[in-house]
Amino acid sequence: MAQAGEFLEWAHVFGHSYGTPKAEVKAGLKDGNDYLFDIDWQGTQQLYQKMQSDVVRVFLLPPSIDELRRRLNARGTDSAQVISGRMERAKAEISHWDGYDYVIVNDDIDTCFTKVLQILAAERMRRARQTGLIGFVRELTSPDV
Repeated sequence: MAQAGEFLEWAHVFGHSYGTPKAEVKAGLKDGNDYLFDIDWQGTQQLYQKMQSDVVRVFLLPPSIDELRRRLNARGTDSAQVISGRMERAKAEISHWDGYDYVIVNDDIDTCFTKVLQILAAERMRRARQTGLIGFVRELTSPDV
């Protein structure tokens, strides 16, 4: 699928391949659906290059490097070596924070989720995203009204 250009974004991460099918997302967007991606900065760049006006980039920062390490250890799913690699990758990812539209410090999951929902609500209200708005305003301002 990657060679055929059927992904919006794709990458090899931690020994696994991940990708987002283009056709499914484009069809969903036409139906008015929103999509939330959990992808690295390179995937975000790929997505933005292909779907610019439809992409809102939100970067979630950990409250501290120590807390990030604690969270990774608390999962209990990775070896110390894998966690060390994830920590190095996280620091590299964090260096790209300024390429995003919004930045949220994830110090509390519920508060973080609420902030993401607020961003989604605000972005839906952007003039350019409101389908049918031009016709509606023209109707309001027509001389026949």
